[in-house]
Amino acid sequence: MPAVPRHRQPIINAAVTLFRRQGYARTGLNDIVDASGAPKGSLYHYFPGGKSSIAAAAVEEAGRRVAATVKNLAAECRSTGELLRAHARLLAGWMRSSGFRNGCPITTVLLELAPRERAISEAGRKAYAARVAIIRDKLVEDGFARPRAEALAVLCTSALQGALIQARVERSGRAIEVTAAELARLLEDAAKA
Repeated sequence: MPAVPRHRQPIINAAVTLFRRQGYARTGLNDIVDASGAPKGSLYHYFPGGKSSIAAAAVEEAGRRVAATVKNLAAECRSTGELLRAHARLLAGWMRSSGFRNGCPITTVLLELAPRERAISEAGRKAYAARVAIIRDKLVEDGFARPRAEALAVLCTSALQGALIQARVERSGRAIEVTAAELARLLEDAAKA
């Protein structure tokens, strides 16, 4: 029976946290080893491609986490507007609790490495596609035609990602909350038309 990969997930979790706080370039392999508690040899065992392969796994993991959060909110919320507002409250709260040190680990890594690192770019595409699909499906439930719902889901995802960057720079969750509220209002108005 193969050995359980006991250090792989702690390495990924540490990378997600470190990339979210300080970006890819400022995170060294020793930082990941220290934060994960894994032996340094585990990095090379599980990630023979080095730091970029850890980054791809971290983007995939962060994408799964975000998609799970958005999917749970979609199930709890009556409309896409309500979903966006609820997600914005979570995001703004997380940013505030970190003293606005944390960003989105997907975005921080992609801004530094896409498009030159193909595996990381692909992980990012999948992460955003999963989030867009959940929002699109919620918009379809709200009565939007699928092509329009797809376009609006891309808009919502892109606007919130931009708001995260602005919130970090301004050290305020206001940009996230305003963006979500305005998107919700636009969606509600469009649904009535």
